[in-house]
Amino acid sequence: MASGSEKVVYAGIAANGLIAVCKFIAAFWTGSSAMLSEGVHSVVDTGNQSLLLLGIKRSRRPADQTHPFGYGPELYFWAFIVAMILFSIGAGVSIYEGIDKIRHPHVVEDLYINFIVLGIAAVFEGWAFMIAFREFRRNQGNRGLMAELRHSKDPAVFTILFEDSAAILGLIVAAIGLILADTLDIPELDGVASIVIGLVLAGTAIFLARETKGLLIGEGAGPEIEASIRTIVMSHGGIKAVNELNTLHFGPAEVLLTMSLDFEDDLGSADVEALISDMEADIKAAHSEISRLYIEAQSIAGHLGSLASG
Repeated sequence: MASGSEKVVYAGIAANGLIAVCKFIAAFWTGSSAMLSEGVHSVVDTGNQSLLLLGIKRSRRPADQTHPFGYGPELYFWAFIVAMILFSIGAGVSIYEGIDKIRHPHVVEDLYINFIVLGIAAVFEGWAFMIAFREFRRNQGNRGLMAELRHSKDPAVFTILFEDSAAILGLIVAAIGLILADTLDIPELDGVASIVIGLVLAGTAIFLARETKGLLIGEGAGPEIEASIRTIVMSHGGIKAVNELNTLHFGPAEVLLTMSLDFEDDLGSADVEALISDMEADIKAAHSEISRLYIEAQSIAGHLGSLASG
């Protein structure tokens, strides 16, 4: 059964593949630069979403000797590649096409065909956007939209959400450009619309690159989860202090947790082992994303000494 992220990706591929065909037919029929840019945009989105799907599937490969923590970060790698493609191809071609249209303007023919295609595209893009947005909201909690975008560790969902948002904005820009070019009899405005679409894609790509770069180089689970883990640990008797607690995302729902704990001096080795087992069970019950957990028994003095010597 496909996960929520996969459903979002499949919906995006289906929508953008159909939209791309319609846009290219309209662009070659009418000669619209903005529509051609939109066609390139949809092709890039389709390719990007296919790469995200590849990343999802490859990230689920089981751990092996060469990758003992699994392949979860591979999704982050492909999400970063998607951002680069969106910037280099999507934005680059759109801006180039717009500049060429301004330098060599020509009247857009059969304008109504473009608007029919834009309307069809809006329906499909809106459908794909709503699927992505519902999946995004499902994990949002009490955080605001921008806070959740920064907090989210699932690039498949937030990448498609932003691509679909950019696509809808691009459709609006293309429609405005075509209307103004026809009404004012200034065909160069069709090229201006293409450049604006390229700038929208460039801005989207820069945002996605920044977000996925953070995931690629390693992000923690966040202060809320770490505070919850500390509370769970200290709720068990026999713990003097949490010397250090570190988390690292290896995937959207796969977190490595390491802790250095100072246990009470009167605990025997069997007591410490039992306490660690209980804590591990409670932590994983409260946070299913914690896939691996390592606990080091160390006094506060010993921990501070190791930090000083390191």
